[in-house]
Amino acid sequence: MCRSPPPPPVGASEKGGEMQGRGVQWVFMGTPNAQKRVYAARVAQLLEVPYISMGTLVRQELHPRSSIYIKIANAVNEGKLVPEDIIFGLLSKRLEDACYSGETGFVLDGIPRTRVQAEILDQITDIDLVVNFKSAEDCLIKKHFANEICTHCGEPFDMFNSHSKFLNPYLATGANSCKLHTSMKAKIDKSRLEKLQMYFEQNKLLEDYYGKQNKLLNFFVAGGPGETWRGLLAALRLQKVHAASLSNKLTA
Repeated sequence: MCRSPPPPPVGASEKGGEMQGRGVQWVFMGTPNAQKRVYAARVAQLLEVPYISMGTLVRQELHPRSSIYIKIANAVNEGKLVPEDIIFGLLSKRLEDACYSGETGFVLDGIPRTRVQAEILDQITDIDLVVNFKSAEDCLIKKHFANEICTHCGEPFDMFNSHSKFLNPYLATGANSCKLHTSMKAKIDKSRLEKLQMYFEQNKLLEDYYGKQNKLLNFFVAGGPGETWRGLLAALRLQKVHAASLSNKLTA
């Protein structure tokens, strides 16, 4: 496995819009449906490093000719995470192929999802930065439970009841909420709630893990795609790199 010294801080060493040293080795993780894969791919393109999607690597093996097809298919059909040995076998091969082909750096999306996966990842490659996409809880609720609203007042159910650390599908208790139905349970599929609860628990462990390594950058998604992209560039201190890239395209 190829390992290189970490690059200088982003924005600290630029020449003609190009980064000096090896490419960044970043991980994008965070809120489901925050479109992080789209922004991860754009950042990778901007920094001219490979975008590695773990989901894509797995899907490429979902054909009968693959030696690991059955294991992956069984995990997917049962709603479970693909086993670590398969995940890291695919990732290790992708990184080795990149090494031999002369690629440098990467933006990784889709892994780690658990603390154990984060520890294994640290054993096979160096991670410089973890960008943690976060969005407002109400936005996440609307995306996952768009149909779960009160038929009387039209208010969404409060999946994060302020009186409990667990997911409780009660109606929101704001001033505009339906007074007669504030304790009504939402009819939400239990498995969906459990998956969302598991996500928050696992993500908290990842935040703690990378936070202790001083590698965690929390990025709060707000506004439309354009505003989010500009905010991400600012958070990563990539405005100059982006401006240089646009300038090069205009003069090409």
